[in-house]
Amino acid sequence: MGHGGGGALSAELIEQIFVPAYGNALLAGMTDAAVLQLGGARLAFSTDSYVVRPLFFPGGCLGDLAVNGTVNDLAMSGARPAYLSAAFVLEEGVELAVVERVARAMGAAAETAGVTIATGDTKVVESGHGDGVYVTTAGVGLVPERVDIRPQRARPGDAVIVSGPIGLHGVAVLSVREGLEFGVEIASDTAPLADLVATMLDVTPDVHVLRDPTRGGLAASLNEIARASRTGVRLTERAVPVPDEVANACGFLGLDPLYVANEGRLVAFVPPGEADAVLAAMRAHPQGAGATRIGECVAEHPGMVVVATGLGGTRVVDLPLGEQLPRIC
Repeated sequence: MGHGGGGALSAELIEQIFVPAYGNALLAGMTDAAVLQLGGARLAFSTDSYVVRPLFFPGGCLGDLAVNGTVNDLAMSGARPAYLSAAFVLEEGVELAVVERVARAMGAAAETAGVTIATGDTKVVESGHGDGVYVTTAGVGLVPERVDIRPQRARPGDAVIVSGPIGLHGVAVLSVREGLEFGVEIASDTAPLADLVATMLDVTPDVHVLRDPTRGGLAASLNEIARASRTGVRLTERAVPVPDEVANACGFLGLDPLYVANEGRLVAFVPPGEADAVLAAMRAHPQGAGATRIGECVAEHPGMVVVATGLGGTRVVDLPLGEQLPRIC
């Protein structure tokens, strides 16, 4: 299970098996969406599979994730998502009402995100060989000229900005999966981020890095960026926006909010001279109202992420081995 968690085991699987098998310059970028030239256009292209358990949770469902996740992977390259495909794997015996509910949620999410589900496929497997419904979506979008967003572009001095409170999605899924009650309902943050990204690029096309911190949470995303760019990242613990309900749930369960998945948040590396303007534009957008500057990119400790704690110390935030909460997307 750890190999699917977005941490060190996932990276090992990709680097030792998939990259040698498929190796090419486009894949070597190791981004959520490949940016390629086709017929004179710059296209972003991405695919992802969704196996969340349970299918429905506070704030969303499998259908929302399947659309928003791929839309956001495209947006993290600066693209305007346009078209998606949707492939369903259904387990024998799943109620058609459940399938319809998932499909309708996908349609509503696509309309909200401004994309079209243009093609798809359906397969059925025997009872006991699936988990109700799995969905794979792929998507394409156009990347504007002058936009070059990738983890290798992080530079010392860049401001590190997160678009809102973290940890909501992972805790929301866990609460219904395990029947836990935390005194208040915690809803997933699942949402499309392409319009927020477009707002940021209107301020400056020179945003260096964007990443949506899904599996492995903020910690995994920042470690991947630090290692790809051979820079360091320094965070201020008190600046990281962790909602009280997430902090309380994580404290109860022994989890670190930095490693908990999000589905409607992004982390951005922005040149220092543009940071204030980008932050103001984000806060004026519904999906970035809680945007916060949480740290900076530094020349020290290349490839590492550290956090300045509230007690005046410093701790290393390493790449997780696997996933604290498997099957959350």
